[in-house]
This record gives sequence, C-alpha cells and structure tokens, in this order.
Amino acid sequence: MKIVINSIDYSGSIVDGPGIRTVLFVQGCKRKCEDCHNPSTWDIDKGKEFDIEDIVEDLRKKGLNKKLTISGGEPLLQYPAILELVKSLDDFNIVLYTGFEFDDIPKEILHYLDYIKVGKYIKEQR
Repeated sequence: MKIVINSIDYSGSIVDGPGIRTVLFVQGCKRKCEDCHNPSTWDIDKGKEFDIEDIVEDLRKKGLNKKLTISGGEPLLQYPAILELVKSLDDFNIVLYTGFEFDDIPKEILHYLDYIKVGKYIKEQR
C-alpha cells in the first residue's frame, strides 16, 4: 500500500507529544485552516508517494526511539494507509493529530494509538 507524505522529521521533536519523538507529516488536507502551521502539506499532489513497508523500515532504522507522531496535513484522509502503518508499528508509542471529531474516527485505529488529538484547529484557542 502507498502513502503520500510531506516529510519525516528524525531530529527529535519535544513539542509533538510526550518524550522525544519522530514526526511523520502526511500530505493532503482540505481544511486550509487560518494560520495553519503546515500549509505546505495541503496539496496532495505536492507530496511524495512511498510504500508503507519502506516507511516502516526507515522509521525502525532512523528513528531515535519508538515514539512517533503522525501529523500533517490530515492523516485520516489516507486512512487505509495510516491504519496499515500503525498496525505495522504496534510496538511504537504513537500519537495522531487529526482535525476529525472523535465520533468521525474509525474505531479500529484507536487500538493502535497511545494518544489522539482531535478536532479542527481554531486559531483563537491556540
């Protein structure tokens, strides 16, 4: 299965969840929130397509530890690929950021997540 990503930050983020984390930025978002932190992730056609197996291998080799945050863009627009990714990394601590509301998230993925941040970005609540 393929996934379209913007980038992977292996430098060790301390602001994208608990601990020092690798951050995967998926490509594609339809929300176009005012003051979005990652407008370069909006256009799905500007990302790069990878096989999930290759991403999993890279995360296991290059990640500082087994802590991964999946952000974007909107990860759940590529739900089948994200589900396959998190299933393949079931020994990782995984955080997912999504603009979806909790009730709209397929429940199967929740088993594989350690934390999920839901809801649309609201500039005034920063």
